[in-house]
Amino acid sequence: MAHILVIDDEFQIRQLVTRMLETDGHMVTTASNGAEGLRLFQQERPDLIITDLIMPELEGLEVINRIKKNNDNVPILAMSGGGHHCRRDVILHVSELFGAKAVLPKPFTRSELMQAIVVALS
Repeated sequence: MAHILVIDDEFQIRQLVTRMLETDGHMVTTASNGAEGLRLFQQERPDLIITDLIMPELEGLEVINRIKKNNDNVPILAMSGGGHHCRRDVILHVSELFGAKAVLPKPFTRSELMQAIVVALS
């Protein structure tokens, strides 16, 4: 199975996604913000990154931008529930323009997460 880096500032989301992924046999590393996620990405070189888009310190769009700027081909799955100043569908579309291979609107079901992972890894 895949080694997946999950970046999300919400502990409950990280815990839920980790549980879902580990149930399917994936190895999971988590980060609570984009800066920590980039550091772990460099250290661990995961097969897939799942990142929230709206986070403190370093937003998911910047994470995607920095990884893709270095011509890294690791697939990225962007997820978001939107925010005060940005609609969910808009920010998810922008993440695809930045280089996310798949997107996942929050809230999501286990089956939607697994389907998005298949798309991202294909």
